[in-house]
Amino acid sequence: MRTVLVVSTRLTPARRAALQRLVEPEGRPEFAEPATAGPRMSGADVTAVLFDGVGASLDLAHVGPGVALVALGCGFNGAAPTKVEAPGEIVVRVTGHDDPRTRRIDAEFALVDAFAAVAVTDRSFLPVLTVTYHFVDHPAVVARGRAVVSGLGNTNEALADPRLATVLRRALRPSGATPTPPLGVGIVGYGPYGGMGFVHGTAVTATPGLELVAACDRDVDRRKAAESDFAGVRAHVSVEELAGDDAVDVAIVALPPVSHAEVAMALLRAEKHVVIEKPLCLAVADADALIAEATAGGRVLTVHQSRRWDQDFCAVRRAIDDGLLGTIFNVETFVGGFEHPCRAWHSEEAVSGGTAYDWGSHHVDWILQLFGSAPVSVTAIGHKRVWRDVTNLDQLRLRMQWGDGREAEFLSSDVTAIRPPKFYVQGTQGTLAGHYRAVAFERLDPALGYVREPAHHAEAPADLVLARYQTGSGVAETRLPLPPVQPFAFHRNLADHLLSGDPLAVTPGSSRQVVAVLEAATRSAAAGGAPVAVTPPPGR
Repeated sequence: MRTVLVVSTRLTPARRAALQRLVEPEGRPEFAEPATAGPRMSGADVTAVLFDGVGASLDLAHVGPGVALVALGCGFNGAAPTKVEAPGEIVVRVTGHDDPRTRRIDAEFALVDAFAAVAVTDRSFLPVLTVTYHFVDHPAVVARGRAVVSGLGNTNEALADPRLATVLRRALRPSGATPTPPLGVGIVGYGPYGGMGFVHGTAVTATPGLELVAACDRDVDRRKAAESDFAGVRAHVSVEELAGDDAVDVAIVALPPVSHAEVAMALLRAEKHVVIEKPLCLAVADADALIAEATAGGRVLTVHQSRRWDQDFCAVRRAIDDGLLGTIFNVETFVGGFEHPCRAWHSEEAVSGGTAYDWGSHHVDWILQLFGSAPVSVTAIGHKRVWRDVTNLDQLRLRMQWGDGREAEFLSSDVTAIRPPKFYVQGTQGTLAGHYRAVAFERLDPALGYVREPAHHAEAPADLVLARYQTGSGVAETRLPLPPVQPFAFHRNLADHLLSGDPLAVTPGSSRQVVAVLEAATRSAAAGGAPVAVTPPPGR
């Protein structure tokens, strides 16, 4: 087990907790006072030392070779922070030189911190992050080999920022500054223009560290489209061909759900890292087998749960994490309307898995992310009353129950003419509602005149309203702002994990929980709404 030695002179309980959250993904944190830390710095298990506010500049000779060194609010010989400014919002920029610590980090981001410019007297220290303060560009984080000095992270809130935390965590890795070659990516099931194959191809080509090298489809026109859409891509006819392509390190399965388990297993056995379109698969037994195979082979298995980065969901999650609702105890989500279901495979139960598995893969994932665990039991009621030409249910109401009394509901319906809220979250201090809004593209056509083309209702972020109870005054409403769009965030995290060692955002265990709920819901609906226990992971 790797140990990160944390040497701090400002170790309040809150600071200790913030540093622990920062360090834990990289190793076991061990806290020490400066006066007693010397002997531990040369420990065989110590892979990094984090100095926090330790007064004067530190001598690098205190630590053995190969150990990563990070100084927060203090410095080493040749680079040290200066005056700490009052806390406020600053804009942080990634410098132009190609430092692996900042790979795939936003080029510019806002941060609230007590910033201190880093004074550099040894020019071998190069800037990693800069801040413009009073119209002057200042080094904010600098690095020389294994040593990193940061004038950022002086507040606990700043250490929680995912961009800054990623840079600092990478600095804590002994190999954090080692360049890595790009990973070859192949897509299984390229599909029609604008489909998931094209989406993944676009995301891969936009993500540093990933390179689209192959695509597979049985349809010759789709293979030609892949070659036309992305120059240099090799087109394969079969999964077996792509699995045998040594240039493919990562395989993305963009096939209908009924094929996910079989194809993903073949690719894992071919020693590929595997990304699967949602859902992971249709049965818990298959999920467990895939996870076991990936673990045994040392391969990454993940699911394209891209809507974890939707702006409205991120805003909902932030409101909950910030405590604006108190403790949440009920979450309800909805998708649908009153219109004919799509006439593609998504509406055919034998191919898609049924109504629960389509949008339910996203909505149930949202609910489990907000609650932090899977429910103990599920009930589901389905209706087949209007749309007879497709096999999916017209409506499915899925209810989840937790052992401590918390509850949640997902409603998917093609027979609801007045849409309920997309999000409805109750907490002990308030309620949050997110309402769908109509989005349409309007244009004037020379021949037709005015043309209005509605967009799918679920693509635009919801309007979010938070209502909080105030003693003596009643309920006050606030509209929640949306965070910035995060283009191709899933693929960026995939590259961060495989190339930089950052935590994987969508773990196979979390996607397995979604499958367990959806499978239980399908069984409950078939049994007329009877409660069905959610299958726990193996060994529990």
